[in-house]
Formats: sequence, C-alpha cells, structure tokens
Amino acid sequence: MTAVGIRLLELSLVFVFFLRSLTGASEALPGKWELRAPMPSARTEVAAAELGGKIYVMGGYEKNGDLVEEYDPAKNIWRRRASLPRPLHHIGAAAVDGKIYVIGGYMSGQGSTDSVYEYDPSTDRWRARSPLPTARGALAVGVIAGKIYAVGGVGANGKNTTANEEYDPAQDRWVRRAPIPTPRDHHAIGVVNGKLYAIGGRINGRHDRSITENEEYDPATDRWRPRTAMPTVRSGIVAASLNGQIFVFGGESGSGTHNETESYDPVKNNWRRWAPMPTARHGLGAAIIGQSIYVISGGPKPGATFSSVNEVFTP
Repeated sequence: MTAVGIRLLELSLVFVFFLRSLTGASEALPGKWELRAPMPSARTEVAAAELGGKIYVMGGYEKNGDLVEEYDPAKNIWRRRASLPRPLHHIGAAAVDGKIYVIGGYMSGQGSTDSVYEYDPSTDRWRARSPLPTARGALAVGVIAGKIYAVGGVGANGKNTTANEEYDPAQDRWVRRAPIPTPRDHHAIGVVNGKLYAIGGRINGRHDRSITENEEYDPATDRWRPRTAMPTVRSGIVAASLNGQIFVFGGESGSGTHNETESYDPVKNNWRRWAPMPTARHGLGAAIIGQSIYVISGGPKPGATFSSVNEVFTP
C-alpha cells in the first residue's frame, strides 16, 4: 500500500471513530442528576416522606436508630426533628392529610413489629396509632384516596407474608385486603391513577434471591394482576411516581449494589431506562418536590453500609 493509501485509511478510521462518538452521545440516557447537601447522619434502610415542601428521612441503621432529619430543598439545609418513639429500620412511611405515618419495620434484635406511629410536623410530636394486623418489616406502602396500603414484607416467623392491609388514618382503623400474589420483601410501591404497583423485591430477606415481578392492585375491585416485569433484577429499591410513571432507583442483588434508574408506564405497560444514579445504593429513601425526585441515604455496598448522599433526579 502506498503512503497516500495508508494516509487515506487512517483518515477513514478517524472518521469512523468520530461517527461512533456521535452515536454514543445521541444514545446517552435521558434525565439529569445533581448533588445536594448531604444528610447530617450516614444511614441505610431508611424511609422518606414529603410533607409541606419538606422531606423527612426516618429511622434506619445508625447509632441510635431513631433519627428523624428534615430537609428543606428550597434552602438546601437539614435540621433534626423529634426522634421516633423507638429505634426502627426497614419501615414503611407515608404522608396523609398533613401527618406522616411510620408503619411496621424491624426493632434491633427483636424482629418484626406491628407498631404504627403518627408524626405531626406542626407540633414536632409522635403518637402511637392502631397497630398493623400483621407484624412485619421490609414492607412497602402506598397511598390511594387518603388510605395507606401496607403490602408484603417479612413476618414474625422470618418468612415473607402475603399481607395487604389498608389503613384509614381518619378512622384509625385497619382492614385486610386481597393478599399479594407474589410474597416478597425489600420491594417498592408506586401509585398511578388510583392503582398500586408492587415492584421487585426479594424472597425471605435474601438479596441473592431478588426478583423482577410487577403486580398491579386495584382497590376498587380488590384484585391483583401481573404486569410487565422490571428489566433489572434487584431489591432494596425505592420508587416514586411522577407524571404518570413510576421511577425505580438503586437496590442490590447477588451481583452487587445497583445504580439503575428505570421507569414503568402503566398505560403502555412498558419500562424505560434513564440516567443511572451517580452513587449506587440500596435501602434508600425517595421523595418528590415539584418535578424532581430526591434520592437520599442508603448503603453503597451490599449489606450494612451507610451513606449521607442526597442526589436529585429530574426526568
């Protein structure tokens, strides 16, 4: 080959690599992540809830296990609030009518609990409410029409429960509903258009037995049905519903800790990939402010690891 031929070949290769770089850029996953002020404490296996434009991160693994910290996104600052009545981790949390409810969870060294506590931010006080009919930890909760649905988890016997129990805060009363078809723990729940979606999770607390199942519950008919499974096998995840989609973040499995961001569209019954989390984590909390989702705390490595990370995702 002549010198001219070699030069032309070199230029051709440069052009090919240039085109590939453009293609790679065009295939970049959508969504934007930004870093915010870290939580004062490093924790994992927390729960988070939004109320009045503030985010409350509760419980989890740390020195005392009863911490409650409030984040103000507008000012990007944190402050301590009244501690939980007892140390708890792997809890469910939901906000209804100006109050936050912390449901179930594990008590360190004592297994699953049936406790339910109500927090009033206007007085910074907690009070006990009617207990869960089925004691359990690593459950997931969702709110539909002012009622809280507590689904799945690990029961007092250390095994998964199919329990699906509905709580009416106005009446302080629990009602048993149709059991979830696939018992699991460390799963996530999203709510769209009056229906609840139980996504992912694991079998009997084993992260190496994580699953992808996605099951829809309609409280109007008290029935479940299977939907398209999550693309990535993972548990220890968190979900938040925004613009008719359920966004699922992080988690862990037998392959390690995950940074995936995937969303489920109930209307199309399909999934979409988004820009991954900057910091892979499991046992994290999430809450929505405006058009953004704040993803806070969690373990960066499998097992009991801790972080104070506060990252915000905007689709």
